[in-house]
Amino acid sequence: MSAKAHVRANPAKSGDHHAVDEAWRRARERLRRSLGEDVFNSWFGSLRLEALDAGRARFSVSTRFLKSWIESRYQDKLLSAFAEEWPGIEAVEIFVRSFSAPATVRVSAETHPAGSPPSGASTAARGEATKSASLSVWPQTRGGDGAAKSQLGSPLDRRLTFGNFVVGRANQLAYSLARKLSEGRENEAAMTPLYIHSAVGLGKTHLLQAIAHAGIARNQSVVYLTAETFMHGFKETLRTIDLLIFDDAQFLQGRVIQTEFGHVLNSLIDAGRQVVIASDRPPSELDSLDERVRSRLAGGICVEMSSFDESLRLKILETRFSTARQMHPNLEIPGEVLAYVAGAIISNGRDLEGAVNRLIAHAQLGAAPMTLAAAEVAIRDLVRPREPKRVKIEDIQKLVASHYSVSRADLLSSRRTAAVVMPRQIAMYLAKALTLRSLPEIGRRFGGRDHTTVLHAVRKIDGLCSSDATLREEVDLLKRMLLD
Repeated sequence: MSAKAHVRANPAKSGDHHAVDEAWRRARERLRRSLGEDVFNSWFGSLRLEALDAGRARFSVSTRFLKSWIESRYQDKLLSAFAEEWPGIEAVEIFVRSFSAPATVRVSAETHPAGSPPSGASTAARGEATKSASLSVWPQTRGGDGAAKSQLGSPLDRRLTFGNFVVGRANQLAYSLARKLSEGRENEAAMTPLYIHSAVGLGKTHLLQAIAHAGIARNQSVVYLTAETFMHGFKETLRTIDLLIFDDAQFLQGRVIQTEFGHVLNSLIDAGRQVVIASDRPPSELDSLDERVRSRLAGGICVEMSSFDESLRLKILETRFSTARQMHPNLEIPGEVLAYVAGAIISNGRDLEGAVNRLIAHAQLGAAPMTLAAAEVAIRDLVRPREPKRVKIEDIQKLVASHYSVSRADLLSSRRTAAVVMPRQIAMYLAKALTLRSLPEIGRRFGGRDHTTVLHAVRKIDGLCSSDATLREEVDLLKRMLLD
């Protein structure tokens, strides 16, 4: 074998591997500082150093899109950053790795930096470097019952199926639509995209994974993805699948990433494939997404999963304890305790699950029977004060328009008559006071106005409320009406 032939470094026998890992770790940090956290995570998060050979560093990425983007915009910066840490590197090469691409860096026998290789790296630093060089954006394929085809994307939880999804008034419509889509009934195309939104912990992910399990059982090629995973690859692969299930759409960041998502979405929908998307808000409130993507999402079936009412919370608790009794036949939780928990924990299903685990532990470990007083102690940190009502900008606009006898279209228009300007400024003021939206987002929702216009309105109404008692009372009344 020639001196230039690649040999796989054995970390147990050679210092080369650790030296390269440490150099690559430092080069990554250079890039991170130079480009910023967002750019680095979007384009270099999945970049992997694969080999060094006679002055050339070979890197791999997960898609052709990432390869062409880095080559056209960042290749010189990548070369400069790595050459600073490993002198002698004169060129970089980027290729698209396969699923089985090795994560260990291959080091040529002649590839060493000018001078001695870096040494003395701490164990912690070496561990971090090895981790950064070994991470892959392609999660391990999970086999299992009904797994007809290879699965890419985020892993599935075997427990999250339709069989153990507890149905109530809050989620009945979302559940029915998901079952209809999963059973392959007629007019599937009319249900794409199916868009599900709710607050945290109300069952979106459970429902999405149930759809995925059902699709696998039907021998479909299924991909279940979170936004974080999508941003590191998969875009080319996604165009050939039968069913895309996309979770946490609100975290999809970066203009180029959003554009790619839009292309994938259009490609799948136009081809008659199934798409199911979940988020914590409706499409119209995904302010970080491109308008065309929001429009395409809103054009499908959009369904909200609302907060659990007390009867559904009690039903969930009874189902969980019924399952627990199969493993612990002697487990006894009085009905009054379940009723108390259902009334006290009003936040989400995750807190209910935590309460179940607490009560089971207390019932098994405590000598005395589970009582209402014992239950209060067990779950006291899960009992939260009631959260204020979530106010939407659309609700503010409708209420203000009605109160001042103008139309919502007037508030969004360019009209500058006194009868419209003051209500518009009050609505902007309330939007800033009662929602978490930024000034640019509020401006966009008021007919595409600039953030400085919103800031002017907020300051003006704030000042007028300080000097005009009548206006202050009107604004306070509108606030109470929106929050009640």
